[in-house]
Amino acid sequence: MIFMWWRTHKRDLPWRHTRDPYKILVSEVMLQQTQVSRVLPKYKEFLKQFPTLPSLGKASTTDVLRAWKGLGYNRRAVYLKKITHIPNSEAELIKLPGIGKYTARAILVFAFKQDIAMVDTNIRQIITHFFFHDKSQKEKKIQEVADQLLPIGKSWEWHQALMDYGAMELQGTGYRAQGLVKKQKKFIGSNRYYRGRLMDLLREKSFSEIYIKKKFSQPVIDGLLKDGLIVRNKRMLSLPD
Repeated sequence: MIFMWWRTHKRDLPWRHTRDPYKILVSEVMLQQTQVSRVLPKYKEFLKQFPTLPSLGKASTTDVLRAWKGLGYNRRAVYLKKITHIPNSEAELIKLPGIGKYTARAILVFAFKQDIAMVDTNIRQIITHFFFHDKSQKEKKIQEVADQLLPIGKSWEWHQALMDYGAMELQGTGYRAQGLVKKQKKFIGSNRYYRGRLMDLLREKSFSEIYIKKKFSQPVIDGLLKDGLIVRNKRMLSLPD
């Protein structure tokens, strides 16, 4: 049933035209907490600038962070640059910086075509919608259902179809009203908002810390310094080399 629906409604996304582990890794890291519409142009630009894992590793952190502009959650770019190899096992993948269970399994499914079930937001919505009266199910139960549903030999197609169905068909079924989709915290004026604004400013050039302190709070500055997203050098603040 889902495959019949998918043949008519599937989305044409660039990362679906490759099995290159590096390109799949880039797409999955970009898609963490970021909408597909925002990722689409940045994905192509990023791969044009950094076409291979070695080229990304050799690039300066400044160049990588500049290329990441517009995607938010800048630590993802730093984590991505630190990765030197892409293993084909979940146990090894989750050891990599910034890679959790879902991202690891997505790489295994989409790059290595392994028969393993993964659960993202859309798949979670489908499973709770069709299999549970109590919509606030624990992740373990949802994963158990996902494991049982997985059609052996069609993992790649199965997950792509489910994600499209969840994104396109379940958005109007009352999930937000039922509290099943977490509400986003207020972004404008938040700590994350000002972190992003400061990062964007330093993407252009370095500034004196005195100047930056006039525009941004000390916690914002200290947080970015602690995370290694900006550096202090002779009372100047800049992106790391």
